[in-house]
Amino acid sequence: MNYNWQQSNWPQFDFDVSSVEAELLQFSDLAGQVSGVVKALPDGLQTEAIIDLMIAEAIKTSEIEGEFLSRTDVTSSIRNGLGLNTPLELVKDNASSGAAQLMLAVRDSWDARLTQERLFEWHRTLLTGTRSTIQVGAWRTSEEPMQVISGQYGRIKVHFEAPPTVSLPRETKQFFDWFNQSREQIRHAPVRAAVAHLYFESLHPFDDGNGRIGRAIAEKALSQGLGRPALISLSRTIDVDRKAYYAALEHAQQSLEITPWICYFTRVVLDAQKEADAQINFILQKTKFFDRYQAALSDRQRSVILRMLEAGTAGFEGGMNARKYCALTKVSKATATRDLHALAQAGAFVPCGRGRSVRYELNL
Repeated sequence: MNYNWQQSNWPQFDFDVSSVEAELLQFSDLAGQVSGVVKALPDGLQTEAIIDLMIAEAIKTSEIEGEFLSRTDVTSSIRNGLGLNTPLELVKDNASSGAAQLMLAVRDSWDARLTQERLFEWHRTLLTGTRSTIQVGAWRTSEEPMQVISGQYGRIKVHFEAPPTVSLPRETKQFFDWFNQSREQIRHAPVRAAVAHLYFESLHPFDDGNGRIGRAIAEKALSQGLGRPALISLSRTIDVDRKAYYAALEHAQQSLEITPWICYFTRVVLDAQKEADAQINFILQKTKFFDRYQAALSDRQRSVILRMLEAGTAGFEGGMNARKYCALTKVSKATATRDLHALAQAGAFVPCGRGRSVRYELNL
């Protein structure tokens, strides 16, 4: 099989955006709308919205690679980095800290040129302290082929093989030149992000972390196209259907005609922007909810509501019932039933079903 980088006109990607013009226009409109809503929020809610999106991206970009982070440590690390924790909160997990700090670094440097030094710093930030057997903050050096594989020993499938190590100095310089020049040449931010991500993943220049760095590069391209830090979590949307992501990427790495990849990635970006819009509206709903009901809530009821809100825009699975309430608060079933009935009477909860099957949803 010949890969894209083995073709004579590499890296001259060819694509047609006519089939996603409507999505590109919708993304532009929605991105402006989301930015306007966030700017209109009080400072505290602005910060909460931005932090929530960074937390989601840090956690999901790692989950795509099969690494599961501590949400608490990711949150603490981001808040520490933004100067919001006094004193600083302890972060125990190196991987969570690295992913969080990468989010901050990408956001802080969205408008800067992309350089080798910056990518090496991102790589050190992401991986320092997590593994000692790989090159950190440097291109891969092994003479063995860099392959993307799946399956068990004896039944391994090679999905992609990257350019040889010896060619990386030339290939990466060409990539940086393309990225920094294409800012003026590709007017649609999602399209440039799609090409940048595919191009970088096709080089696969690091021993580890290529997917996470590549998605950070896509976010940087989006931000530059918008002229402000993107309010989005690409990885949260990609993670919903990882198989589709890997299948689209594998197909795109076999050709320089990448229209299907552009279409796939543009729709991912649009869906991610829609999800960000829903997340910001959810933050507004939470604020209004507590403004309305705060005075009527006991500490026990407040703790249960906060636990339900942690589920985010998807909602608390199955709603709240007496059994779950007992498990969360360690009270008797009679007390749980009274608390739930009181919340419904106050209007904070909406009952669904009847009798023993009754459950409650938050009235957002």
